[in-house]
Amino acid sequence: MVSPISKGSGASNGRHERQLKVEVTKALAALQPLYGKSNIEILTTDGHRVRGTVHSLKTTQALTTPSVKIECADGEIVKIPFPTIAEIRDHNDV
Repeated sequence: MVSPISKGSGASNGRHERQLKVEVTKALAALQPLYGKSNIEILTTDGHRVRGTVHSLKTTQALTTPSVKIECADGEIVKIPFPTIAEIRDHNDV
């Protein structure tokens, strides 16, 4: 499964803020069914790739950026903010 997340225009007006909220909603919708599954890869807007198990979806904390935590094969936990997610790939057999 590949879930591309559209990127905002970069403008700092109300339209961009609404676009950012849609991105967070799309990222959450794509990640919720993958919670607890291993072999998930997330590509970020800055080119980083993180592959591992989805462990935490933080979206309800006030004044914080929604994020996901991925546990890599070596045990490292990587926190990825939703606005930086460019693509989500499920490498499990379908």
